Amino acid sequence: MVSNDTLFTRAQSIIPGGVNSPVRAFRSVGGTPRFIVRGAGPYVWDAEGRRYVDYIGSWGPLILGHAHPAVVRAVQDAAARGLSYGMPTEAEIEIAERVCALVPSMERVRFTSSGTEAAMTAIRLARGFTGRDIIIKFEGCYHGHADALLVKAGSGLLTHGQPSSSGVPKETTQHTMVLDYNDAQQLEDAFREHGKRIAAVMVEPVAGNMNLVPGAPEFLRTMRELCTRHGSTLVFDEVMSGFRVALGGAQSLYGITPDVTVLGKVIGGGMPVAALGGRRDIMEHLSPLGGVYQAGTLSGNPVSVAAGLATLSEIAKPGFYEALAAITGDFTARMNAAASAAGVPFCAASVGGMFGIFARATPPASYAEVMQSDKPLFNRFFHLMLDAGVHFAPSAYEAGFVSSAHDAAAIDFTLAAATQAFGQLTLQAGEK
Repeated sequence: MVSNDTLFTRAQSIIPGGVNSPVRAFRSVGGTPRFIVRGAGPYVWDAEGRRYVDYIGSWGPLILGHAHPAVVRAVQDAAARGLSYGMPTEAEIEIAERVCALVPSMERVRFTSSGTEAAMTAIRLARGFTGRDIIIKFEGCYHGHADALLVKAGSGLLTHGQPSSSGVPKETTQHTMVLDYNDAQQLEDAFREHGKRIAAVMVEPVAGNMNLVPGAPEFLRTMRELCTRHGSTLVFDEVMSGFRVALGGAQSLYGITPDVTVLGKVIGGGMPVAALGGRRDIMEHLSPLGGVYQAGTLSGNPVSVAAGLATLSEIAKPGFYEALAAITGDFTARMNAAASAAGVPFCAASVGGMFGIFARATPPASYAEVMQSDKPLFNRFFHLMLDAGVHFAPSAYEAGFVSSAHDAAAIDFTLAAATQAFGQLTLQAGEK
């Protein structure tokens, strides 16, 4: 049996940082990442044979848990017929019809292979449709690693953003404006000054990339009203929240209709699938009908589509989301009770099947409040839980995910570990 340390050393000798996506490297929390060999239901097992209750869930897609029989069977059947054709299939039509029926704001849909690709295309589409350049996004929201979206806030209100990654030219981000999440007044000020030049506002209606921060209803309503008034495109990035917080996504919870929606994660059931969709008059600006170019060799490939269709069939069953929200809500309520009993400044919150745990007394409502969390405290908690057999996201700034496979045994195991961890944190604080 090979150790995680050995595998990580080997990986670092050939893969930058030893991982193929940065957060997996444990740089935020320290230590050695766990190398996973299999998953089943709410659990994963690492290379050393240790079992963990998994609250990463492939960063959201595994709403049914690991290796769900219906999804695995669908993938096996599709793979036996061929992995990819580069030509149309009937299954692509079927999943498009299913998605548009579940998310009524999506009158037309185009499939891609990643959320980054879909978000990048949504921005290009909004600019092509409106003939404008400025994009508004919000501090703490992540929309993939396309150059124009790797942006941090400028030095003052209503300034254009600055690149948040080396290798991104300033010229690429000069038309991206970064505002504060949940600040409706900043939105109004931005539109007052630049309304005629704003092509789109892109937002996570339930943010999951600065941990879990739901959009305030007034904030999202203001956004919709301003986009309508000024002829700008409202883009909801529901790569995380789509089919995670409700069957119709966050837009169905808030009762707000975006012009374009970006989806990913759950619609692939663990396979690489994403999509953008929206109003017919906007979507028909995409090639081959319009002048906005987008293409993808593996877009809509039959194996990924099969996994997506099987997942969508399961989650559309009556009572699925009520049960998932109840499990997640009970989990976070019990976490709060355990932290409070131990006198540890920790809290938890949830929306549907998404949750956040925070090293602070109350859930944050903005990026600035997220950054006020006690990161060293979170890191200690993370490692205590990992040692006990519970795997949360290795970062204080990532949301967590509960699946329908997280039964009472998995939740009870997690709460017992958390109660013990909070007790140890209390002792450590007393020793200082």
